[in-house]
Amino acid sequence: MNITVIYILLVVFGLLIGMFTAYLFGKFPESWLQDYDYDPKAPDFRLSKRMKYFPHGLIAGVCCSVTYFLSVSKINEITNTADIKWIHLSIIILVVPVFILTMFADKLNRIIPDQFSVYVAVIGLLSIAADFIEGSYWISPEASWYVFVLNHVLGAVIGGGVLLLINFICETFFGTVGMGMGDVKLLGATGFLVGGYGLYFTFLIAIFVGAIYSIPLIIRKYIRIAKENKEIKNSKNPSKTRREIQMRKNSIHYADDPDYLAFGPFIALGGAAFLALEPFLLIRFIGIFESFNLIF
Repeated sequence: MNITVIYILLVVFGLLIGMFTAYLFGKFPESWLQDYDYDPKAPDFRLSKRMKYFPHGLIAGVCCSVTYFLSVSKINEITNTADIKWIHLSIIILVVPVFILTMFADKLNRIIPDQFSVYVAVIGLLSIAADFIEGSYWISPEASWYVFVLNHVLGAVIGGGVLLLINFICETFFGTVGMGMGDVKLLGATGFLVGGYGLYFTFLIAIFVGAIYSIPLIIRKYIRIAKENKEIKNSKNPSKTRREIQMRKNSIHYADDPDYLAFGPFIALGGAAFLALEPFLLIRFIGIFESFNLIF
């Protein structure tokens, strides 16, 4: 099949799949998008927010199309069109919509459904099969069979372990929660999908993009605090004003907290970006792994 036709088909298919994610998101059970101990009768209960066709569905469609296009484009940089790793491409097609659903679930409701992480982990089994059948970008075909499996298992263990360690440090030394268990499960599942090599890039991309995204949030927070302090200072009754401000904050649903930065979307973005750009990353970074004898 002509490569141009493949590009066109993938872009159109990506747009359709992206719009379909908005429809699918609206069909998920309420329990998927709420905390485990949620109570519909609680005074602060609110129904979960749902994706809309516009703009959410459109954004999802564009993201799918771009990811699918880049996947074939970067594969084609180092292989002939006839040699496209079709199982690997199928994995990208299957998992990217769920990564997008994860982004919106965490962004809108501060929750990453366990079902999404389980799905990603199951696709990880297909990824191991793809490495056996079509070969891995990072591991030599002559490597022992357990090396392929170990790559994915280590990705899961290290991915989940890193966030658990962050949680332990935050809870032990700072008395706060560092990462939600949804993030832990998602990074573990994503690590299993992309393997140890992919986890490195996934985490790097997630941290880098998350850091950039957090800058305006930090600025907005300091501006808001400055306004609140000014309001208290200029008030005839500072104590009463301070209580009113605190009451306004307490009335905000935890999922609408303006200072909260969901990390799940960045994990999903990192995983999708790695899958789409894997051949590109291979060409430019394999020398670094070889210098540390990390290529088998």
